[in-house]
Amino acid sequence: MSLDSTDRRILKVLQREGRMSNSDLSVSVNLSASACHRRVQRLEKDGFIRDYVALLDARKLGVPTTVFVEITLQGQADEVLDAFEKAVARIPDVLECHLMAGSADYLLKVVAENTEDFARIHRQHLARLPGVQQMQSSFALRTVFKTTALPV
Repeated sequence: MSLDSTDRRILKVLQREGRMSNSDLSVSVNLSASACHRRVQRLEKDGFIRDYVALLDARKLGVPTTVFVEITLQGQADEVLDAFEKAVARIPDVLECHLMAGSADYLLKVVAENTEDFARIHRQHLARLPGVQQMQSSFALRTVFKTTALPV
């Protein structure tokens, strides 16, 4: 299914304000409430809208430290990759895990209370991941820009 300009307007607005009522959304994109509702349902059914979530404040939750961890594995065999991916998915402090092209095999985004808490996460979880040959951690000093909105 292709998206028309109205679908794109709906997606842009919902990415910024997911809790908006259908009535307010329909006014914002210049559609009747019923037509807007049908379009949103179709966008959900077709998988363009995957989920609705609340974005939480990491500072208020006590995990203001973001660490990016580059991981190189001992090998690239499917069983090594699968074992690593299953194990890393069970670590609650890991927000993202990306299989990479380049010098590292994986890039993780980890949140922690502070450097001591990251040391605990490293000791208890990251250092025990299967197949790891090398690990390099980089601490984010400040988040300059962050968004969850995709360009539509």
